[in-house]
Amino acid sequence: MLLSETVPDAILDIRYYSSCNFVGRRIDGYEEPVALLTREAAAALREVSDELVKKGYRLKIFDAYRPQSAVDHFMRWAREPGDAVMKPYFYPNLDKGVLFKKGFIAARSGHTRGSAVDLTLFDMAAGRDADMGGGFDWFGPESHQEFRGLTAKQRANRKLLRDAMTAHGFRAISNEWWHFSLKNEPYPRTLFTFPVSSRAVSGQKEAGNAGEGAEAGAIR
Repeated sequence: MLLSETVPDAILDIRYYSSCNFVGRRIDGYEEPVALLTREAAAALREVSDELVKKGYRLKIFDAYRPQSAVDHFMRWAREPGDAVMKPYFYPNLDKGVLFKKGFIAARSGHTRGSAVDLTLFDMAAGRDADMGGGFDWFGPESHQEFRGLTAKQRANRKLLRDAMTAHGFRAISNEWWHFSLKNEPYPRTLFTFPVSSRAVSGQKEAGNAGEGAEAGAIR
């Protein structure tokens, strides 16, 4: 479903729809700058948002459901020589040829199951993103949850986000402070292929009990 329908306070900054990502252009499968999630993940994220808004923060979403075509695009890009225009901004200390080997890019993604989200905090009082000590999709140790080079404020910001997410049913991972997956995801073995667009889920009510592999309305 469209995340904006359940979490209207969330700010959408869908990086793979834009050129502001490690590839440097729009990624295959991203037809609109919208965020899609399973109904279960969206409901849990609404609880997170409601808690954090009371504390002066909004959620900013970088990515949610990601079609397999996008993952395949990442793989093709990683294996092609050259084309490193975004290297200074996302992986300045690495050659793009090692990104797959080091696990920064994978042939399968939890996002493709529809219950994972990449996000940060937006500080409403300051009018800007909270300082997390590193940006989204930064390929380096600074992205690890427990990176030791953080300031006290950066550690506190990461903890605030992590604690809110895990309290409402999400699971964190150690090497990306921005990534969380719903623990009890409804489609643990399904890799969806429909594009990121409002049209892809517009028929969800009509789809009703369509099978997990249905491309339209499959994330209900």
